[in-house]
Amino acid sequence: MKNKERRPGAKPFPGAKAKGSGAERPATAKPYASKGRDERPARPPRREAEATKAKPQPQTHDASSEPARVLTVRNGDRPTERVPLILESSGAGDFHLIDSGDGLKLEQYGPYRIVRPEAQALWPKALPSHVWDKADAVFTGDTDEDGMGRWRFQREALGETWPLSLLGVDFHGRFTAFRHVGVFPEQIAHWSWMKQKIEAADRPLKVLNLFGYTGVASLVAAAAGAEVTHVDASKKAIGWARENQSLSRLDKAPIRWICEDAMKFILREERRGHHYDIILTDPPKFGRGPNGEVWQLFDHLPLMLDICRELLAPKAVGLVLTAYSIRASFYSIHELMRETMRGKGGLVESGELVIREAGLDGKTPGRALSTSLFSRWVPK
Repeated sequence: MKNKERRPGAKPFPGAKAKGSGAERPATAKPYASKGRDERPARPPRREAEATKAKPQPQTHDASSEPARVLTVRNGDRPTERVPLILESSGAGDFHLIDSGDGLKLEQYGPYRIVRPEAQALWPKALPSHVWDKADAVFTGDTDEDGMGRWRFQREALGETWPLSLLGVDFHGRFTAFRHVGVFPEQIAHWSWMKQKIEAADRPLKVLNLFGYTGVASLVAAAAGAEVTHVDASKKAIGWARENQSLSRLDKAPIRWICEDAMKFILREERRGHHYDIILTDPPKFGRGPNGEVWQLFDHLPLMLDICRELLAPKAVGLVLTAYSIRASFYSIHELMRETMRGKGGLVESGELVIREAGLDGKTPGRALSTSLFSRWVPK
């Protein structure tokens, strides 16, 4: 059994307050164990936490600590729904998907063509072998989504980093041991939506980016005029994000870089009464926190969303949840989002994020490759 599927006992999170009101009743729920996917050096954090064997941590008890924050079951009507919604990207800026098939994908990232494993590419390749053979870099090793490996450079060794640009922001691509290169292009659909909302607003919007990784989404939001709070527990990821900020000439942009466990951060923000207009959250399936805390998506996602609801401003624009590499239908997170947003009104739209093949020229539509599940709440 892979580590990401293990469920060791979680360490209760101390210091969080129980929540409830006349219209809401506390539900029986596991106390939060702070997550580890924040603990990622280069999407590795996202992945590094999952690649390390999970060792059960000793349970501790602090008699002076406050009760754990528990899930609240909400009353009221559920938001209206739109399902299924397929958000498609054919690429943007320096990225597009050239071809896929036989468990692989061929992508263009700026000047480089790279080959990476892709379990969902069940069909045969559309382009001939000689096109694939000319790739600059091929990821080899564990073919699992979270597995480690190494890059094989077909013709000559390439530098560790190279410049890329998406939606008007510049950043560094990087060959990491976890197959990722510093950006998750399926998120382009969410980033474009967020950019449009920020630019159309009649006021500066406040954006919270949880599990922010290398900061591309945060930079897109800041460049559009938002005040951004970026949270990731990996110092390496935060460092990479700051480099990207300089590359994008956004050094003076209002971005707070927070190196901390995401769940601990939002619990503190809730206690302080802080609010955000847009919240992006892309949690892992499994992770471990810096102090041995355990995060299990199926155990702790309901509580995380419940807290995010409390952080939404009165005139909030949206709450976006993305889930990857889980054995579930988008309906599972869709119904969770609707339950979480009971009494809030608005609309919950859920489905899949897909990337459309665009050929060698970046303009020839091909097959759609599914990458992630998502659910998004928006006010009407």
